[in-house]
Amino acid sequence: MEWTEVNIYTTTDGIELLCSKLEDIGIKGFAIRDSADFNEFLENKNGQWDYIDEDLMGLSECETCVTVYLPSNSQGVDMLSAIRTMLLAMKQDDTDNLYGRLEAELSSIREEDWANNWKQYFKPIRIGEKLVIKPSWEEYSDDGDRIILEIDPASSFGTGQHHTTRLCLELLEKSLDKGDRILDMGCGSGILSIGAMLLGAEDAVAVDIDENAAATAAENAVKNNIPADKYHTYYGNILGDEALADEIDFKYDIITANIVADVLIAMKDYFVRYLRDGGTLIVSGIIEERMDEVIDALVSVGFKEPVVNVKEGWAAVKFVK
Repeated sequence: MEWTEVNIYTTTDGIELLCSKLEDIGIKGFAIRDSADFNEFLENKNGQWDYIDEDLMGLSECETCVTVYLPSNSQGVDMLSAIRTMLLAMKQDDTDNLYGRLEAELSSIREEDWANNWKQYFKPIRIGEKLVIKPSWEEYSDDGDRIILEIDPASSFGTGQHHTTRLCLELLEKSLDKGDRILDMGCGSGILSIGAMLLGAEDAVAVDIDENAAATAAENAVKNNIPADKYHTYYGNILGDEALADEIDFKYDIITANIVADVLIAMKDYFVRYLRDGGTLIVSGIIEERMDEVIDALVSVGFKEPVVNVKEGWAAVKFVK
């Protein structure tokens, strides 16, 4: 498998928080370059040093950087999108500018080239009993037994290849009733809310912190012949934007949120606010190690009957309000 190097720029103060958030989106290994660490080494070294390589000395003035490696395939694209959404949220929270520029850059490859090269790995995939997810550039022979969901993720999360998305769609298919109204928090490419509409939902509201994601979701809805008056997209962070939180206020039948554990926990009161009594909440994007923490947080605000869907270290959980 080919891998792509992604360099994420921050500050010494941002390293611990950034690495914790990377772990929450499933990235377990990273390399860190930090001038503060290297200068501390120079000041406190115990050995006798006659010469230090010039490239190594360059670390004394380097911009702090956390480097990760992503597979050059559709899951890598999903993970890069998750990284960028996470960095955007960190920027919004970093009102004191403690964590630097918080930008991710691909190394040694033009991003537009990578964005096209990975497409060879994104093929139609059957999910659950009713859906097939098809990239917009692939042909699919319709045998009549599946609903085709055509998706072009662009730079947004949600190809259907990542376990978190698949687990959500499987739970959604079993939970949705014709005519339901759905709220999709952290919509990415719009794959969950569009899937819900194709499965019989009446109306969908899709929200993402990334403006490009909201635009991509709207475009994908058009590709799937979803009427514009039935599919509504918004961008922003309801945790810090009261006007947005009020604008989407409604008692939905189903809420989906494929984000990360910390954000799901932070949004627990909003899930209560937006979901009707007896409605269904489906949360995902959770590494298995944090599943119990998320379940406990949601049960503490009144959600019940958790149904867990786990695959290869990722978890999605369905609740009833």
